[in-house]
Order: sequence, then C-alpha cells, then structure tokens
Amino acid sequence: MVFVHVLSVSSLKGGVGKTTVTLGLASAAFARGVRTLVVDLDPQSDVSTGMDIQVAGRLNVADVLANPKEKVVRQAITSSGWAKVHPGTIDVLIGSPSAINFDGPHPSVRDVWKLEEALAAVEADYDLVLIDCAPSLNALTRTAWAASDRVMVVTEPGLFSVAAADRALRAIEEIRRGLSPRLQPLGIVVNRVRPQSIEHQFRIKELRDMFGPLVLSPQLPERTSLQQAQGAAKPLHIWPGDSAQELAADFDTLLDRVIRTGRIALADDTRA
Repeated sequence: MVFVHVLSVSSLKGGVGKTTVTLGLASAAFARGVRTLVVDLDPQSDVSTGMDIQVAGRLNVADVLANPKEKVVRQAITSSGWAKVHPGTIDVLIGSPSAINFDGPHPSVRDVWKLEEALAAVEADYDLVLIDCAPSLNALTRTAWAASDRVMVVTEPGLFSVAAADRALRAIEEIRRGLSPRLQPLGIVVNRVRPQSIEHQFRIKELRDMFGPLVLSPQLPERTSLQQAQGAAKPLHIWPGDSAQELAADFDTLLDRVIRTGRIALADDTRA
C-alpha cells in the first residue's frame, strides 16, 4: 500500500522566503506529474494567492481546523489555477487569516492532531502534500509537523541563520520524541544566496560545519524570477528566461531528494 508523503516547509525566522520555496517545490512537483496538495497553513495565505485559486464560496483551512471531517476538508480544497497550464493534479487547501485563531502557544493534544485527521480523509488522492507552515513554533506549526513525515527547514545565509536552523532542528526532535515518532528533518535549504558574497559563503560554511549533510544542495540563489512568477500566480517552471529555468532546475533537484526520501512511487518516473 502506498501512502501519501507529507512534507512541512518551515522556518522559525520570518522573511527567509519559506513560501517561495514551497511554491518552487509545488511547481517542480506539478511539472513532474506528482499528484500534489499544498496546504496553506500560514495565516498570511500567500501560497493561496501565488497558486491562483478562487476562494469564493469555498471553506478554508480555518474551517478544517475547527472541524476536520471529510466533507469540510473537501470543500476547503480547490484546484490551483496552475492546472490551466497543463494537465495534472495540483490542489490547494485554502489559507485564511483566520488560521491565526488556532495558533495559540499551548495547543491541546486533540488540536495538534486535527490536520493529520483531515489529511487522512484525502490521502488516497495525492502522492505528495506540501505544508506551508506559519513562521513560528506555536500551535499551527506543531499541527503541521504532527501530520508530516519530514520537515524542510528554510534559512538564509545571514547572521542569525545558524541559530534559527538549530532552533528548528531541536524543535523537530522535541516533536519526534514527544508526539510523532515518524517525524524527521529532510534537511536545511539555504535560500536567497548571492554566490559572490563573501559573507554568504562564510555563513554557508558555518551551516555545513554545524549541520553537515543536513545542509541540502543546491543552495537557492537570489533571483527575482521566482517572485515574478509568484506575483503573476504562475508556476516557476513555465516562467520565461534563463534565470527562471536555472532556478527551476534547482527545485527539480530538491524535489528528487523529497521523492527519494519519501519513496514516492511515480508511474512514469524511474528516478523515484
């Protein structure tokens, strides 16, 4: 029996491009033909905007957290506008600013498992679930991690990157020991890298010295193309220009890691 693989994309420090990384992975998965559900658990709801969804008349993730029954879950999921580009399954569990009401510092055990319950209702429909997490370690992130197999930690090569990544990895271990034994870190993605920056190279070395193979390759260069595609609500993989295609290839490589780690079986892809 094949189970859906659930990956949380997280950062415990805001402003590092966590949502753009989620969108890049979603674009890579869609281009590859992976049946994908993106859960917009960040109250800013930028993933929903970037994936061109129509929210009128739909329920959203706040409704699901209030009542994670299958009927509610299915009403809160809609196809991304990306599906107009080419055939494939690329759906969104719609985000909402109201999700902040479920982000208290001390969630009950019942609340922490609500997303897991919700995803169980639709897991047969997907190969991969990507969760864009809230940029903190309150209830929403704990709820995401409890529902996940792996966590991808997003950071940037700055002064506080090592501390933020270390904090995230410690928190993942805490959740694994106390709540969800299957949870593991996929690794650390270093985003917004300027290769010519001596400071950035120093910080990347610092991350590698501390976390070793958990620092994933490739690091993602700072590019405007991903923000442009996001602003136009288009998948990166169809965005014109060499810069966009180089970045798309980087996300393909990261998706390969997700597919291998999650043992995601793809009908037409022997690399899995």
